[in-house]
Amino acid sequence: MKSMHPTHNQTAAIVSTPAPAEALSTALTLLLAGIAGLAVATLYYTQPMLALMGTSLGASTAAIGLVPMLTQLGYAAGLLFLAPLGDRIDRRRIIVIKAVVLTGALAIGAAAPGIDLLLAASFVVGLAATLAQDVVSSAATLAPGHHRGRVVGSVMTGLLLGILLSRTVAGVVGERFGWRTMLAVAAASTALVVVVAARGLPRIQPTTHLAYAALMRSLGKLWRRHPALRRAALAQGLLAIGFSAFWSSLALMLSGTPFHLGSSVAGAFGLAGAAGALAAPLAGRLADRFGPEVVTRLGAALAAAAFAAMIFATRLGPQAQLLVLGVAVVGFDLGVQATLIAHQTIVYALEPGARSRLNAVLFTVMFVGMAAGAGLGSLLLARWGWTGVTVLATASAVGALLVRLLGVERSPAACADEARIAAA
Repeated sequence: MKSMHPTHNQTAAIVSTPAPAEALSTALTLLLAGIAGLAVATLYYTQPMLALMGTSLGASTAAIGLVPMLTQLGYAAGLLFLAPLGDRIDRRRIIVIKAVVLTGALAIGAAAPGIDLLLAASFVVGLAATLAQDVVSSAATLAPGHHRGRVVGSVMTGLLLGILLSRTVAGVVGERFGWRTMLAVAAASTALVVVVAARGLPRIQPTTHLAYAALMRSLGKLWRRHPALRRAALAQGLLAIGFSAFWSSLALMLSGTPFHLGSSVAGAFGLAGAAGALAAPLAGRLADRFGPEVVTRLGAALAAAAFAAMIFATRLGPQAQLLVLGVAVVGFDLGVQATLIAHQTIVYALEPGARSRLNAVLFTVMFVGMAAGAGLGSLLLARWGWTGVTVLATASAVGALLVRLLGVERSPAACADEARIAAA
């Protein structure tokens, strides 16, 4: 129970942190969604422009393929080593600092004279872009429990639209004005995030005073303590392999025979994916109503079916194949994102005081999968063509479905009771 006479610092924390029992305002939810979308978009701007960037810098296909791979690895490293700090430090402060670093990294990337500096900047972009996950964790903390799935789903819609529309925007801007212009525009957008986050986000009181080393050790304890966390991370990581393999290879595939299409067309597929992402709030509501386990299975099955359809589409003519690709993008994006919302609902309910760390574990595994998918996608495209990419994507989605079908999820209440016993 809080003291009746709090100190000045305690008072600031109490006043500035909205009570989680109250519903979040629409304005704050939209602000969180917008910041998440602008931040995470920086991970994907380069994907439809890879062919342009390789030509401009005189880099080989293998070398330019390292750009999305290092960005995803940077994101995974940031999730593992930086995201847990959200339980110890005011998340608004973390978001602002990361946005400043992200702005600088994008500006350096835009001015990079060669591939080496661009690769280094790409890794830092990944590290700093993890502010998007700090935003999601903030939304889960601020939202009341009975609306958490809906609120997280709404914020994730902004994040997912950032992922998918970033490719469309980058494809058009890159083709018309050059890839450096696109990265400069991205730097300007994250500079805007610095301003709006500092002025518009509430302070969020830390939930632990663990030292950094102890905080990092607690990640392993959380992993061992919660089978639900392990299953969620493994299934989402498998889905991420196929998701990333597709998107990191699409522009290179479309630029070759028989399509010979530019970056704007590759980016336009992001619009199809955005249609799937718009269903993210529905996934949150379904998770609230029927339980997240059902949503994870349906989502993984839908992704597997969509990827499988692309395997058979490789036997069709160019126009028919593009049509199937467009429909499949809607399907697998909806499946992957619905599964992610449900997994977050499962994970956030395990230990409310460790949400940043739980989220860090989930997304670290997911983005290791993303990095692996980006690397494997370019390798398979070079060796076995688009068929190799689609087979990989299908196999990874089927693997995720099997993870969700095998075993029985324990209730969050049982996991929370176990956590209290372990902490006693």
